[in-house]
Amino acid sequence: MKMLVINAGSSSIKFTVFNFSWIGKQQVLASGQVECIGLPVSNLIYKKDNCGKTTTEIKPKNGEQTITHIEAMKAICDKLLDKEDGVLANISEVIAIGHRTVHGGEEITKPVIINEHVKNVMKKCFDLAPLHNPPNLMGIEACEKIFPNIPNVAIFDTAFHQTMPPESYLYALPYELYKKYGIRRYGFHGTSHHYVARATANFLKVNFEELKLITCHLGNGCSMAAINKGNVVDTSMGMTPLEGLVMGTRCGDIDPAIPLSLIDKGMHPKEVDKLLNKKSGLFGVAGINSGDMRDIIQAAEKGNEQAELALKIYIHRIIKYIGAYIAILNEVNAVVFTGGVGENSAYIREKVLSNLTSLGITFDAERNKAAIGQAATISAKGSKIKAIVMPTNEELMIAEQSIHLLLEEGKLKLVAIN
Repeated sequence: MKMLVINAGSSSIKFTVFNFSWIGKQQVLASGQVECIGLPVSNLIYKKDNCGKTTTEIKPKNGEQTITHIEAMKAICDKLLDKEDGVLANISEVIAIGHRTVHGGEEITKPVIINEHVKNVMKKCFDLAPLHNPPNLMGIEACEKIFPNIPNVAIFDTAFHQTMPPESYLYALPYELYKKYGIRRYGFHGTSHHYVARATANFLKVNFEELKLITCHLGNGCSMAAINKGNVVDTSMGMTPLEGLVMGTRCGDIDPAIPLSLIDKGMHPKEVDKLLNKKSGLFGVAGINSGDMRDIIQAAEKGNEQAELALKIYIHRIIKYIGAYIAILNEVNAVVFTGGVGENSAYIREKVLSNLTSLGITFDAERNKAAIGQAATISAKGSKIKAIVMPTNEELMIAEQSIHLLLEEGKLKLVAIN
Protein backbone atom coordinates (compact mmCIF):
# COMPACT_ATOMS: atom_id res chain seq x y z
CA MET A 1 0.00 0.00 0.00
CA LYS A 2 1.89 3.03 -1.29
CA MET A 3 1.39 6.56 -0.02
CA LEU A 4 2.88 9.76 -1.44
CA VAL A 5 3.56 12.71 0.88
CA ILE A 6 4.10 16.18 -0.58
CA ASN A 7 5.44 19.37 1.03
CA ALA A 8 5.13 22.14 -1.56
CA GLY A 9 6.90 25.43 -0.95
CA SER A 10 7.24 28.50 -3.12
CA SER A 11 10.47 27.30 -4.76
CA SER A 12 10.59 23.59 -3.93
CA ILE A 13 8.52 20.42 -3.64
CA LYS A 14 9.66 17.76 -1.19
CA PHE A 15 8.28 14.25 -1.55
CA THR A 16 8.36 10.87 0.19
CA VAL A 17 6.87 7.54 -0.93
CA PHE A 18 5.95 5.12 1.85
CA ASN A 19 4.95 1.48 1.51
CA PHE A 20 2.66 0.42 4.37
CA SER A 21 1.93 -3.17 5.27
CA TRP A 22 -0.19 -1.74 8.09
CA ILE A 23 -0.18 1.33 10.29
CA GLY A 24 3.04 1.33 12.27
CA LYS A 25 4.80 -0.93 9.78
CA GLN A 26 6.16 0.98 6.81
CA GLN A 27 9.17 1.47 4.58
CA VAL A 28 10.40 4.59 2.78
CA LEU A 29 10.69 3.58 -0.88
CA ALA A 30 11.91 6.92 -2.23
CA SER A 31 12.28 10.56 -1.26
CA GLY A 32 13.69 13.79 -2.60
CA GLN A 33 12.81 17.24 -3.79
CA VAL A 34 12.62 19.51 -6.78
CA GLU A 35 14.44 22.75 -5.99
CA CYS A 36 14.63 26.10 -7.79
CA ILE A 37 11.01 26.06 -9.00
CA GLY A 38 10.29 29.35 -10.77
CA LEU A 39 13.71 29.48 -12.44
CA PRO A 40 14.63 28.50 -16.01
CA VAL A 41 16.38 25.34 -14.76
CA SER A 42 15.49 23.23 -11.72
CA ASN A 43 17.03 20.16 -10.11
CA LEU A 44 15.34 16.93 -9.07
CA ILE A 45 17.19 15.36 -6.15
CA TYR A 46 16.13 11.73 -5.75
CA LYS A 47 16.95 8.93 -3.33
CA LYS A 48 15.62 5.40 -3.71
CA ASP A 49 15.62 3.05 -0.71
CA ASN A 50 19.18 2.85 0.59
CA CYS A 51 20.78 3.99 -2.65
CA GLY A 52 22.73 7.22 -2.98
CA LYS A 53 21.19 10.50 -4.11
CA THR A 54 21.03 11.44 -7.77
CA THR A 55 20.47 14.89 -9.26
CA THR A 56 18.67 15.44 -12.55
CA GLU A 57 18.32 18.77 -14.33
CA ILE A 58 14.79 19.78 -15.32
CA LYS A 59 14.09 22.28 -18.10
CA PRO A 60 10.76 23.91 -18.99
CA LYS A 61 8.49 22.28 -21.54
CA ASN A 62 5.35 23.26 -23.46
CA GLY A 63 6.61 26.79 -24.10
CA GLU A 64 7.06 27.65 -20.42
CA GLN A 65 9.91 30.01 -19.54
CA THR A 66 10.42 28.67 -16.03
CA ILE A 67 9.73 25.47 -14.10
CA THR A 68 6.21 25.50 -12.64
CA HIS A 69 4.81 23.38 -9.80
CA ILE A 70 3.01 21.27 -12.42
CA GLU A 71 6.27 20.69 -14.33
CA ALA A 72 7.98 19.79 -11.05
CA MET A 73 5.27 17.27 -10.09
CA LYS A 74 5.41 15.79 -13.59
CA ALA A 75 9.17 15.29 -13.19
CA ILE A 76 8.62 13.63 -9.80
CA CYS A 77 5.94 11.35 -11.26
CA ASP A 78 8.17 10.37 -14.21
CA LYS A 79 11.01 9.52 -11.82
CA LEU A 80 8.79 7.42 -9.59
CA LEU A 81 7.58 5.50 -12.67
CA ASP A 82 11.05 5.08 -14.19
CA LYS A 83 11.78 1.42 -15.02
CA GLU A 84 15.24 1.48 -13.45
CA ASP A 85 15.04 4.06 -10.64
CA GLY A 86 11.30 4.18 -9.97
CA VAL A 87 9.25 2.58 -7.21
CA LEU A 88 5.84 2.57 -8.94
CA ALA A 89 4.67 0.28 -11.70
CA ASN A 90 1.81 2.68 -12.44
CA ILE A 91 0.13 5.73 -10.91
CA SER A 92 -2.80 3.73 -9.54
CA GLU A 93 -0.48 2.08 -6.98
CA VAL A 94 -0.63 5.32 -4.98
CA ILE A 95 -3.64 5.02 -2.64
CA ALA A 96 -3.55 8.69 -1.65
CA ILE A 97 -1.43 11.84 -1.50
CA GLY A 98 -0.94 13.50 1.86
CA HIS A 99 -0.07 17.21 1.82
CA ARG A 100 1.68 19.29 4.43
CA THR A 101 -0.50 22.41 4.53
CA VAL A 102 0.07 25.30 6.88
CA HIS A 103 -3.03 27.35 7.66
CA GLY A 104 -6.62 26.16 7.93
CA GLY A 105 -7.81 28.97 10.20
CA GLU A 106 -10.56 28.01 12.62
CA GLU A 107 -12.59 26.17 9.98
CA ILE A 108 -10.30 23.16 9.54
CA THR A 109 -9.01 21.61 12.74
CA LYS A 110 -8.33 18.03 11.65
CA PRO A 111 -7.15 16.10 8.58
CA VAL A 112 -9.49 16.52 5.61
CA ILE A 113 -9.93 15.07 2.14
CA ILE A 114 -9.28 17.98 -0.20
CA ASN A 115 -12.21 19.36 -2.16
CA GLU A 116 -13.21 22.81 -3.44
CA HIS A 117 -14.34 23.90 0.04
CA VAL A 118 -10.96 23.00 1.56
CA LYS A 119 -9.14 24.87 -1.21
CA ASN A 120 -11.36 27.92 -0.64
CA VAL A 121 -10.54 27.86 3.08
CA MET A 122 -6.85 27.78 2.19
CA LYS A 123 -7.35 30.79 -0.09
CA LYS A 124 -9.11 32.69 2.70
CA CYS A 125 -6.03 32.08 4.86
CA PHE A 126 -3.58 33.45 2.28
CA ASP A 127 -3.25 36.67 4.31
CA LEU A 128 -2.46 34.66 7.46
CA ALA A 129 0.19 32.48 5.76
CA PRO A 130 1.28 34.34 2.60
CA LEU A 131 4.57 32.44 2.30
CA HIS A 132 3.05 28.98 2.74
CA ASN A 133 -0.62 28.61 1.76
CA PRO A 134 -0.28 29.77 -1.89
CA PRO A 135 2.50 27.28 -2.77
CA ASN A 136 0.76 24.57 -0.69
CA LEU A 137 -2.30 25.06 -2.88
CA MET A 138 -0.21 25.06 -6.07
CA GLY A 139 1.23 21.71 -5.00
CA ILE A 140 -2.25 20.30 -4.42
CA GLU A 141 -3.54 21.47 -7.78
CA ALA A 142 -0.45 20.08 -9.52
CA CYS A 143 -1.07 16.68 -7.91
CA GLU A 144 -4.72 16.76 -9.00
CA LYS A 145 -3.56 17.11 -12.61
CA ILE A 146 -0.63 14.69 -12.54
CA PHE A 147 -2.33 12.04 -10.34
CA PRO A 148 -5.99 12.20 -11.41
CA ASN A 149 -8.66 10.38 -9.37
CA ILE A 150 -6.30 9.78 -6.44
CA PRO A 151 -7.55 11.29 -3.15
CA ASN A 152 -5.57 14.19 -1.73
CA VAL A 153 -5.53 14.74 2.04
CA ALA A 154 -4.54 17.97 3.80
CA ILE A 155 -2.78 17.87 7.17
CA PHE A 156 -2.69 21.41 8.55
CA ASP A 157 0.16 22.68 10.74
CA THR A 158 -2.34 24.71 12.75
CA ALA A 159 -4.72 21.83 13.46
CA PHE A 160 -3.00 20.22 16.48
CA HIS A 161 -2.98 23.55 18.33
CA GLN A 162 -6.71 24.15 18.04
CA THR A 163 -7.39 22.65 21.48
CA MET A 164 -5.98 25.82 23.09
CA PRO A 165 -8.41 27.63 25.41
CA PRO A 166 -9.42 31.24 24.58
CA GLU A 167 -7.13 32.67 27.27
CA SER A 168 -4.20 31.17 25.33
CA TYR A 169 -5.19 31.97 21.77
CA LEU A 170 -6.77 35.43 22.13
CA TYR A 171 -4.74 38.62 22.12
CA ALA A 172 -5.71 41.56 24.35
CA LEU A 173 -7.01 43.53 21.38
CA PRO A 174 -10.59 44.69 20.73
CA TYR A 175 -12.63 41.49 20.54
CA GLU A 176 -14.28 42.54 17.29
CA LEU A 177 -10.91 42.23 15.52
CA TYR A 178 -10.92 38.53 16.36
CA LYS A 179 -14.51 38.13 15.18
CA LYS A 180 -14.02 40.17 12.00
CA TYR A 181 -10.49 39.25 10.90
CA GLY A 182 -9.63 36.07 12.79
CA ILE A 183 -6.77 37.75 14.64
CA ARG A 184 -5.69 35.18 17.22
CA ARG A 185 -2.92 32.73 18.04
CA TYR A 186 -2.98 29.72 15.69
CA GLY A 187 0.41 28.09 16.27
CA PHE A 188 2.52 26.20 13.74
CA HIS A 189 4.76 23.12 13.46
CA GLY A 190 1.69 21.26 14.74
CA THR A 191 2.39 18.09 12.77
CA SER A 192 5.88 17.90 14.27
CA HIS A 193 4.69 18.63 17.83
CA HIS A 194 1.96 15.99 17.46
CA TYR A 195 4.32 13.33 16.11
CA VAL A 196 6.99 13.99 18.73
CA ALA A 197 4.50 14.00 21.61
CA ARG A 198 3.07 10.63 20.56
CA ALA A 199 6.54 9.19 19.89
CA THR A 200 7.62 10.32 23.37
CA ALA A 201 4.62 8.56 24.91
CA ASN A 202 5.64 5.34 23.12
CA PHE A 203 9.26 5.84 24.18
CA LEU A 204 8.23 6.23 27.83
CA LYS A 205 5.64 3.43 27.52
CA VAL A 206 2.93 5.75 28.84
CA ASN A 207 -0.45 6.57 27.28
CA PHE A 208 -0.33 9.81 25.31
CA GLU A 209 -3.45 11.06 27.11
CA GLU A 210 -1.72 10.70 30.50
CA LEU A 211 1.35 12.84 29.80
CA LYS A 212 2.12 16.49 30.37
CA LEU A 213 4.82 17.53 27.91
CA ILE A 214 6.72 20.57 26.73
CA THR A 215 7.84 19.98 23.15
CA CYS A 216 10.62 22.14 21.69
CA HIS A 217 10.85 22.17 17.89
CA LEU A 218 14.19 23.89 17.28
CA GLY A 219 15.36 24.34 13.70
CA ASN A 220 15.62 27.34 11.41
CA GLY A 221 12.08 27.98 12.59
CA CYS A 222 11.49 27.39 16.30
CA SER A 223 8.37 26.82 18.36
CA MET A 224 7.28 25.24 21.62
CA ALA A 225 4.04 23.68 22.82
CA ALA A 226 2.61 22.93 26.25
CA ILE A 227 0.63 19.68 25.93
CA ASN A 228 -1.72 18.59 28.69
CA LYS A 229 -2.83 14.96 28.32
CA GLY A 230 -3.03 15.07 24.54
CA ASN A 231 -4.29 18.64 24.20
CA VAL A 232 -2.23 21.72 23.39
CA VAL A 233 -2.90 24.42 25.98
CA ASP A 234 -0.36 26.96 24.71
CA THR A 235 2.19 27.38 21.94
CA SER A 236 4.83 30.00 21.20
CA MET A 237 4.06 30.92 17.58
CA GLY A 238 1.09 33.19 17.07
CA MET A 239 -1.15 34.41 14.26
CA THR A 240 1.92 33.95 12.05
CA PRO A 241 5.16 31.97 12.51
CA LEU A 242 6.98 35.16 13.54
CA GLU A 243 6.06 35.23 17.24
CA GLY A 244 7.80 33.35 20.04
CA LEU A 245 11.33 31.99 20.18
CA VAL A 246 14.38 33.50 18.49
CA MET A 247 14.88 31.73 15.15
CA GLY A 248 17.38 31.54 12.31
CA THR A 249 16.21 34.76 10.63
CA ARG A 250 12.99 35.58 12.56
CA CYS A 251 12.98 37.86 15.59
CA GLY A 252 10.35 36.10 17.71
CA ASP A 253 8.80 38.15 20.52
CA ILE A 254 9.40 41.90 20.30
CA ASP A 255 7.63 45.04 21.49
CA PRO A 256 4.79 45.54 18.95
CA ALA A 257 5.60 49.25 18.87
CA ILE A 258 8.96 48.54 17.21
CA PRO A 259 7.53 47.98 13.68
CA LEU A 260 5.43 51.14 14.07
CA SER A 261 8.52 53.09 15.13
CA LEU A 262 10.49 51.81 12.13
CA ILE A 263 7.66 52.81 9.77
CA ASP A 264 7.56 56.28 11.39
CA LYS A 265 11.30 56.53 10.72
CA GLY A 266 10.70 56.00 6.99
CA MET A 267 10.78 52.24 6.42
CA HIS A 268 8.10 50.80 4.14
CA PRO A 269 5.86 48.18 5.80
CA LYS A 270 7.13 45.53 3.37
CA GLU A 271 10.71 46.41 4.33
CA VAL A 272 9.81 46.00 7.99
CA ASP A 273 8.18 42.65 7.26
CA LYS A 274 11.33 41.48 5.46
CA LEU A 275 13.50 42.78 8.30
CA LEU A 276 11.57 40.85 10.97
CA ASN A 277 11.25 37.61 8.99
CA LYS A 278 14.44 37.43 6.92
CA LYS A 279 17.10 39.62 8.56
CA SER A 280 16.58 39.19 12.29
CA GLY A 281 16.98 36.33 14.78
CA LEU A 282 20.40 34.68 14.94
CA PHE A 283 21.23 36.13 11.53
CA GLY A 284 20.54 39.69 12.62
CA VAL A 285 22.33 39.61 15.97
CA ALA A 286 25.38 37.50 15.13
CA GLY A 287 26.43 39.63 12.16
CA ILE A 288 28.17 36.80 10.28
CA ASN A 289 25.76 36.61 7.32
CA SER A 290 24.32 33.31 8.52
CA GLY A 291 21.43 32.14 10.67
CA ASP A 292 22.65 28.53 10.77
CA MET A 293 23.19 27.41 14.35
CA ARG A 294 26.36 25.52 13.43
CA ASP A 295 27.92 28.68 12.00
CA ILE A 296 26.87 30.75 15.03
CA ILE A 297 28.38 28.27 17.50
CA GLN A 298 31.58 28.03 15.48
CA ALA A 299 31.92 31.83 15.37
CA ALA A 300 31.23 32.09 19.10
CA GLU A 301 33.91 29.49 19.86
CA LYS A 302 36.38 31.61 17.89
CA GLY A 303 35.62 34.60 20.10
CA ASN A 304 33.01 36.46 18.03
CA GLU A 305 31.21 38.48 20.72
CA GLN A 306 28.12 39.15 18.60
CA ALA A 307 27.73 35.43 17.90
CA GLU A 308 28.07 34.75 21.63
CA LEU A 309 25.37 37.33 22.31
CA ALA A 310 23.07 35.78 19.67
CA LEU A 311 23.38 32.39 21.39
CA LYS A 312 22.67 33.89 24.81
CA ILE A 313 19.51 35.59 23.55
CA TYR A 314 18.39 32.39 21.80
CA ILE A 315 18.98 30.23 24.90
CA HIS A 316 17.46 32.78 27.28
CA ARG A 317 14.20 32.80 25.30
CA ILE A 318 13.91 28.99 25.35
CA ILE A 319 14.53 28.88 29.12
CA LYS A 320 11.93 31.63 29.62
CA TYR A 321 9.26 29.69 27.70
CA ILE A 322 10.03 26.39 29.42
CA GLY A 323 9.63 28.08 32.81
CA ALA A 324 6.34 29.63 31.74
CA TYR A 325 4.99 26.35 30.40
CA ILE A 326 5.95 24.46 33.56
CA ALA A 327 3.88 27.04 35.46
CA ILE A 328 0.93 26.72 33.05
CA LEU A 329 0.93 22.90 33.11
CA ASN A 330 1.54 22.85 36.89
CA GLU A 331 3.18 19.46 36.54
CA VAL A 332 5.40 18.23 33.69
CA ASN A 333 6.56 14.72 32.82
CA ALA A 334 9.12 15.63 30.17
CA VAL A 335 10.72 18.40 28.14
CA VAL A 336 11.30 17.11 24.60
CA PHE A 337 13.81 18.43 22.04
CA THR A 338 13.30 17.93 18.30
CA GLY A 339 14.09 19.58 14.95
CA GLY A 340 17.49 20.06 13.34
CA VAL A 341 18.94 21.96 16.30
CA GLY A 342 16.98 20.18 19.03
CA GLU A 343 18.01 16.74 17.81
CA ASN A 344 21.63 17.45 16.94
CA SER A 345 23.00 20.27 19.08
CA ALA A 346 24.18 18.90 22.42
CA TYR A 347 25.62 22.37 23.06
CA ILE A 348 22.23 24.14 22.95
CA ARG A 349 20.49 21.44 25.01
CA GLU A 350 23.19 21.64 27.69
CA LYS A 351 23.00 25.43 27.90
CA VAL A 352 19.22 25.28 28.26
CA LEU A 353 18.91 22.38 30.69
CA SER A 354 21.78 23.34 32.98
CA ASN A 355 19.74 26.43 33.93
CA LEU A 356 16.62 24.46 34.89
CA THR A 357 17.82 22.49 37.93
CA SER A 358 15.63 24.48 40.32
CA LEU A 359 12.57 23.56 38.24
CA GLY A 360 13.14 19.82 38.59
CA ILE A 361 15.40 18.85 35.69
CA THR A 362 18.67 17.15 36.58
CA PHE A 363 20.88 17.19 33.51
CA ASP A 364 23.24 14.34 32.46
CA ALA A 365 26.11 15.70 30.34
CA GLU A 366 27.33 12.31 29.07
CA ARG A 367 23.88 11.16 27.99
CA ASN A 368 23.40 14.48 26.25
CA LYS A 369 26.64 14.22 24.26
CA ALA A 370 25.72 10.72 23.09
CA ALA A 371 22.20 11.68 21.98
CA ILE A 372 22.71 12.98 18.45
CA GLY A 373 19.78 12.50 16.10
CA GLN A 374 18.28 9.60 18.05
CA ALA A 375 15.61 9.04 20.67
CA ALA A 376 17.23 9.22 24.08
CA THR A 377 16.78 10.34 27.67
CA ILE A 378 19.33 13.04 28.51
CA SER A 379 18.26 13.80 32.08
CA ALA A 380 19.87 12.04 35.01
CA LYS A 381 18.27 9.08 36.78
CA GLY A 382 15.89 10.36 39.42
CA SER A 383 15.26 13.67 37.64
CA LYS A 384 11.78 14.90 38.57
CA ILE A 385 11.18 16.06 34.98
CA LYS A 386 12.71 13.98 32.20
CA ALA A 387 14.60 15.61 29.33
CA ILE A 388 14.30 13.71 26.07
CA VAL A 389 15.61 13.96 22.51
CA MET A 390 13.04 12.73 19.98
CA PRO A 391 13.61 12.94 16.20
CA THR A 392 10.59 14.27 14.36
CA ASN A 393 9.06 12.68 11.26
CA GLU A 394 6.39 14.96 9.86
CA GLU A 395 6.16 12.98 6.62
CA LEU A 396 5.27 9.78 8.47
CA MET A 397 2.73 11.63 10.60
CA ILE A 398 1.10 13.05 7.47
CA ALA A 399 0.99 9.60 5.86
CA GLU A 400 -0.49 7.88 8.92
CA GLN A 401 -3.09 10.58 9.55
CA SER A 402 -4.09 10.45 5.88
CA ILE A 403 -4.57 6.67 6.02
CA HIS A 404 -6.59 6.89 9.26
CA LEU A 405 -8.89 9.49 7.67
CA LEU A 406 -9.42 7.39 4.54
CA LEU A 407 -10.27 4.40 6.73
CA GLU A 408 -12.76 6.46 8.73
CA GLU A 409 -14.35 7.78 5.54
CA GLY A 410 -14.66 4.26 4.13
CA LYS A 411 -12.43 5.10 1.18
CA LEU A 412 -9.78 2.55 2.08
CA LYS A 413 -9.72 -1.01 3.37
CA LEU A 414 -6.78 -2.33 5.33
CA VAL A 415 -6.21 -6.00 6.06
CA ALA A 416 -4.23 -5.46 9.27
CA ILE A 417 -3.85 -2.39 11.46
CA ASN A 418 -1.95 -1.69 14.66
